[in-house]
Amino acid sequence: MTRPRPLAGTRIAITRPAGTGRALARRVRALGGTPLLLPGSSLCASPDTKAARAALRIALACDVVIFTSPAAVRFARRLANLRCRAQVLAPGTGTQRALQRVGCKKVTAPAREDSEGILALPILHEVRGKRVGIVGATGGRGLLDAELKARGAHAVHAFVYRRLPARLDRRHADALRHDMHEPLYVLLSSAEALANVLAALPADARHALLAGIAVASSARLASVAHDAGFARVLRADSAHANAMLATVVADRG
Repeated sequence: MTRPRPLAGTRIAITRPAGTGRALARRVRALGGTPLLLPGSSLCASPDTKAARAALRIALACDVVIFTSPAAVRFARRLANLRCRAQVLAPGTGTQRALQRVGCKKVTAPAREDSEGILALPILHEVRGKRVGIVGATGGRGLLDAELKARGAHAVHAFVYRRLPARLDRRHADALRHDMHEPLYVLLSSAEALANVLAALPADARHALLAGIAVASSARLASVAHDAGFARVLRADSAHANAMLATVVADRG
């Protein structure tokens, strides 16, 4: 029996960090599409291993610990055993599974896979006087910090990795210039990644990217995509690969 190929004749730009988009690229190919890897960032360990390990141990000793991404789990696991007595939270199923693989069995993740979803979890409604560890990278929106402070909690950060702009070269630009008659969908789960990609591309390749259809993982990112210049923006249910690709398939009809 021939497999359905709902993405045949479609290009899918993947802006996930360098080295993390290969599985999604294989999914795109299996559905008949052509993946374009346009990494929006490059992930690397914290430059001060000793300080990062000490901060992680303090975060793990908090009342609640939030791991912000699968990458946060991966880099943190290099520094310490992640099993702890704290209530462990994840922003989505990807991070939840990553934590479960390293031995954290009781991990809570919200239905809405973002910071707003985490903040809506009941355990974070009554945190006055409590310490909340946040394990992730430097930078970010600061939403968790601001809201936890407003609720009377003390946020404790463990920066276990960094996000740096990825190096895009002529191959990335040429991929956007090639087969421009085929529709292009740009998968977006990070405003920072989009900004990095746009800054790294030459003008004609940037124009080709913005001529595509953005697929945003949240309402906030949909607004960012509109402001960046995408004429058409679709909203996926979450940043999960299944949700992003389902949005494209539905649009292709």
